Amino acid sequence: MSLKINPLNAIDFYKADHRRQYPAGTEYVYANFTPRSSRLAQMLPDFDDKIVFFGLQGFIKHFLIETWNEGFFQQDKNKVIAAYKHRMDNALGEGAIPVDHIEALYDLGYLPIRIKALAEGSRVNMKVPVLTIVNTLPEFFWLTNYLETVLSAELWKSCTTATIAFEYKHLLTAYAIKTGAPLDFVPVQGHDFSSRGMSGIYDATQNGVGHLTSFIGTDAVSAIDYAEEYYNADGIVGVSVPATEHSVMCMGSEDNEIGTFKRLITELYPSGVVSIVSDTWDFWRVITEFTVELKGEILARQPNAQGLAKLVFRPDSGDPVKIICGDPEAQVGSPAYKGAVECLWEIFGGTKTDRGYKVLNERVGLIYGDSITLERALKILQGLEAKGFASNNLVFGIGSYTYNYLTRDTFGFAVKATWGQVNGIPRELFKDPATDSGTKKSAKGLLRVEKSETGFVLFDQQSAEQEQQGELDTVFENGQLIQECALNEIRERLISSL
Repeated sequence: MSLKINPLNAIDFYKADHRRQYPAGTEYVYANFTPRSSRLAQMLPDFDDKIVFFGLQGFIKHFLIETWNEGFFQQDKNKVIAAYKHRMDNALGEGAIPVDHIEALYDLGYLPIRIKALAEGSRVNMKVPVLTIVNTLPEFFWLTNYLETVLSAELWKSCTTATIAFEYKHLLTAYAIKTGAPLDFVPVQGHDFSSRGMSGIYDATQNGVGHLTSFIGTDAVSAIDYAEEYYNADGIVGVSVPATEHSVMCMGSEDNEIGTFKRLITELYPSGVVSIVSDTWDFWRVITEFTVELKGEILARQPNAQGLAKLVFRPDSGDPVKIICGDPEAQVGSPAYKGAVECLWEIFGGTKTDRGYKVLNERVGLIYGDSITLERALKILQGLEAKGFASNNLVFGIGSYTYNYLTRDTFGFAVKATWGQVNGIPRELFKDPATDSGTKKSAKGLLRVEKSETGFVLFDQQSAEQEQQGELDTVFENGQLIQECALNEIRERLISSL
């Protein structure tokens, strides 16, 4: 998983000379990473303005330890220093950035940094820092904010993905309870479809684990590897099912589409769950005609070791709400008017939950994974409820429309220095731009975070003794990981907050 990168270059150029810009005699720089605002609150009226803190341990293990060791400390000193000087000279001018401090860091042999953080999987209130970072040796005061670029780039997305995954799980759990659907279906009801739409395979891998903090359904194979490598994941980390794509259906030809369905469900997958993309040509023909012709074969499929024998139809185009729940503007009585769930109910029937909501025959189901968002998922769940169907009639394929249409500003994440020391004298730092709405106003001085009935609370302008208290614990110090957490712990922490 290690990137072939000189970690010294994982910066914005302006970071390179901040060392000389700080006042003479600067000894310590203390900063924090904090979510400052939420756009999600505009989409979900009941969003409680809390993010899920996740991704730090993976960042520490992969970047602060592996990448720094392999890409810097274990390299030939002359080679790595020359490469850094070359990069700076070419971009900023000959000799613009002295390299004596880089040589001193190499000679030290580790990152003299301390990171204190909340427990991963914590749901953290807006404007409360999830971590603090400070140098441990005065001569390396410049290193704290030198790491800002990579720390921000690596963590904001993981936190954001984990937060949105939790909101999906919260939503699906609420409707499972409301309609009497089994809660043990929820962990597979949100399925990660996002990999191909992410910003590179490492992004897909790293943030696929954010999805796994709340679900086990995933098609991101490498995310399971990451979870096992960096989060000590064991047991059931992620699961999926055999599934087709359009090329498979096209290769089978339109004239023999029903033959492709029959071959898949009787020869290749006579038991277990199989998902078949069903809108390559005419979804409504598949859902109302092929199902009737193949009803015997569908019902005759045998349960696998997990007791499952379900054919899952996957519509992949159109308005998700209308495809699943029906289009009131379509011709009355038509399949489009009824929607996919009602069409399947008419053919296969099913059962009812103890709350009186209909559940399709266990041999058939639906998954929708095209342009799903939290808002659309909510509308689909509302539509199913209105038609008398339980929430577990559908699996949601959560793709890059959810996990990559994001920015650092989705939750306003920022790294800001709030304290420093110059010539032995502490300085409390803060920003409060007069031209800003207040979002960018920072905390001040040393920080402490405590738990309360409403979540986490920030206390700033703390003494050195007070800063040692509270919920921020040391997780990384002087090149070493001090505390580890496992994916199962993170999952349990989130379940307890549902």
